[in-house]
Amino acid sequence: MGLFDIFKSKGSDDTMADTKIAVIYYSSTGTNHKMAKWAVEGAEAAGAEVKLLRVEETAPAAALDSNPAWREHYEATKDIQTASTEDLEWADGIIFSMPTRFGNLPAQLKQYIDTTGGLWAQGKLVNKVVSGMSSASNPHGGQEATILALYTSMMHWGAIIASPGYSDPITFTTGGNPYGTSATVGQDGNIVENIEEAVKHQAKRTVQIASGVKQIQPDA
Repeated sequence: MGLFDIFKSKGSDDTMADTKIAVIYYSSTGTNHKMAKWAVEGAEAAGAEVKLLRVEETAPAAALDSNPAWREHYEATKDIQTASTEDLEWADGIIFSMPTRFGNLPAQLKQYIDTTGGLWAQGKLVNKVVSGMSSASNPHGGQEATILALYTSMMHWGAIIASPGYSDPITFTTGGNPYGTSATVGQDGNIVENIEEAVKHQAKRTVQIASGVKQIQPDA
């Protein structure tokens, strides 16, 4: 029996309900907001308590106004709660969803991560279970590199990375990215692949691993 099987066997409905998941996303025109909502649905279906949180927009108004879709999405979602460092302390597991920016994290999410030094110094990010998802406008537009860039920071946290790997056949039919579900966005602004179930599987896996980690920690 593997470690993941142990976590699954220990993850009763009661312990899953005690698992807290923060789904934190940055989205300029809506793709990662949609992926984050699917992740919320998947984590809730697995029995977790879930928060949907957006990263604060830091781009100047002129940048938003230069792209009508960016401005429209910002106005439509600005009332969603913004992520704070307190949300990271609250969560047992965190799912990040973000677009790629030249193969790296968008500045908005990077700035948020850069505010976590206080928690890191206190050891409060150790053993947080983290999983990442990403998107780009073409199949090789930096999705994998972006998720790996996120995971580099997570290793500094001492987090436990819950990548989907090939833990379910759906990974093979949705692009084959073992690091995290990734989307290709067409010229019409829609996601090319049918990734909804892959996102939900990744969220469920994150809940299961976070539940298991929570149970085996000394202070759990």
